[in-house]
Amino acid sequence: MRATPPAILGVALLLTMGLMAGPTAAEASVGDVPETKTQLGSYLAGRLARGHHDSMAAATYYGKALEHDPGNDVLVEQAFLMEATEGNWSRVEELAGQLMQLKPGSGVARAFLGLAAFKAGRYQVAEEQFKATGPNSIGELTSALALAWTYQAQNKTQEALAILDAQRLPDWANYFLRFHRALIADVAGRPSDARAAYERMTKNERMLRVTLAYARQAAANGDIRLAQSLLAANAERTKGDPHPYVRALQQEIAAGKRPQLLISTPAEGLAEAFYGLGEALSGEGSTGISVVFLQFALYLTPDAPFPLVTLANASETTKQYAAAIGAYERVPKGTPFEVNVEVRKALNLNQLERVEEAKTSLEQLASDYPQDLRPLEALGGIMRGHKRFAEAAEYYSRAIALIDRPDSRHWTYFYSRGTSYERLKKLPEAEADLQQSLKLSPDQPLTLNYLGYTWIDNNRNLRQGMAMIEKAVRLKPDDGYIVDSLGWAHYRLGNFTEAVKHLERAVELRPEDATLNDHLGDGYWRVGRKREARFQWEQALSFSPDPEDAEKIRQKLEKGLTALPPARTVKRKKGARHADRAKNRKRSEVNPNPLFPFFQ
Repeated sequence: MRATPPAILGVALLLTMGLMAGPTAAEASVGDVPETKTQLGSYLAGRLARGHHDSMAAATYYGKALEHDPGNDVLVEQAFLMEATEGNWSRVEELAGQLMQLKPGSGVARAFLGLAAFKAGRYQVAEEQFKATGPNSIGELTSALALAWTYQAQNKTQEALAILDAQRLPDWANYFLRFHRALIADVAGRPSDARAAYERMTKNERMLRVTLAYARQAAANGDIRLAQSLLAANAERTKGDPHPYVRALQQEIAAGKRPQLLISTPAEGLAEAFYGLGEALSGEGSTGISVVFLQFALYLTPDAPFPLVTLANASETTKQYAAAIGAYERVPKGTPFEVNVEVRKALNLNQLERVEEAKTSLEQLASDYPQDLRPLEALGGIMRGHKRFAEAAEYYSRAIALIDRPDSRHWTYFYSRGTSYERLKKLPEAEADLQQSLKLSPDQPLTLNYLGYTWIDNNRNLRQGMAMIEKAVRLKPDDGYIVDSLGWAHYRLGNFTEAVKHLERAVELRPEDATLNDHLGDGYWRVGRKREARFQWEQALSFSPDPEDAEKIRQKLEKGLTALPPARTVKRKKGARHADRAKNRKRSEVNPNPLFPFFQ
């Protein structure tokens, strides 16, 4: 679970640091960046690359533009931000100095210069830079945290704590102030002050990093019971599946070891401040500036696992999968993140279409950790995503064999294997797994939707199947794929007017999905709205469906739909009717694989 201040945090930060607005949709259009020969061409190429989150290319192009106009503050600022995103620190320092000459109010440049001075032990210079980072809430918070750790680096603990106590900031900022007050007191060897600061934090503020810090502080000072209760409470929040670092600390304490403090030096504390802000901004969707702050944390602590993993997550969010792999590879071996990191690297290899390489890596990981479900789950997900359903079912079976007593956490394994069996036409096995999934977690929309449609598609349990799909829609009314399933189920049962209502809603929710537009076209045709049907089929073609589907859509555009055989009555509560089964179907194929929250 992550500490995420309100959305205003990201907005305030952008305003305070004076960053430029993001690229427009036109600037972010897809295409290879061409070689440039002019200042304007380099500038536009830089903005295009920035729009694609390709900070390396953007930095190169802004640098070329600066060769033509070295005094342009906009170009210097953008080059500085892109180089900081890449962590090219010598170039960042050079550009920060230039930016201070051209634009002294750049808070983010001052923040870096403060970090550079701090790292070099020039604390007076660091103080001057941190005091000038910005007048608004986030600028004041950044300044306060950075100054407090700079004072502590000079053993000025009273001044460090006083500056945190003196702040009058919004409620969301107080979380950071209280947390860092506790950390500074611990580093200063004042455990009673640290304990008091932790106790003032509410249970809702005891997120992962706070829990780890407080539990380590308690155990290091002999209060094992408190440490264990804090870790148990955090594990309960995650439904009995503890974060890797929580589990590792539980094991360390159980073995009778006295753990180290989470933060043991002022440099680590200052890095924690920038990591915390960067991680919070990442949760708010402000990926660009969050990456800069994460890189600032790594500037001080290059091997810190949490900033590296969050940096990799940010690269995944922007589909920079190679960069994500690079960040994961920097995480030191032997940390509690190790299995998670190797799984994520393989999943990113899969995104880069290096499927066999990902498979080999995960197979080795499964061999190295034979009791761990995660590599097998990832293998199943990858194979299922590539329609290699027999292999997927085998991996899910191996994972399920490791589960002694399945509980609600394990519904996804049975769901995923059940869907694989269904695609292999092993309907009895599929039905058994989907029912087991529902037994473990009765209100999972994906399972309700899939089993319900499977029954309808096979002309079995029609009333119960429709009820399941309707329940799935009630649980996830804004899921276009599940709404489409309800519409398509009505279509398959011959309730065309009712089908159109739901299919229209599905297209509203997912307007650029080829299959949903295709289904709506079919629905329109059956209710006599043939001009609208052809329009929807043309829309479907424009969204690049699979070649086989595209050919079927072209046939419908040319010839329309064939007439249906006479429908026969089915006993349902509302007297609905159904038609014989058709060959095509659509239901939500969202992978419920819970791999992404590995690190939060």
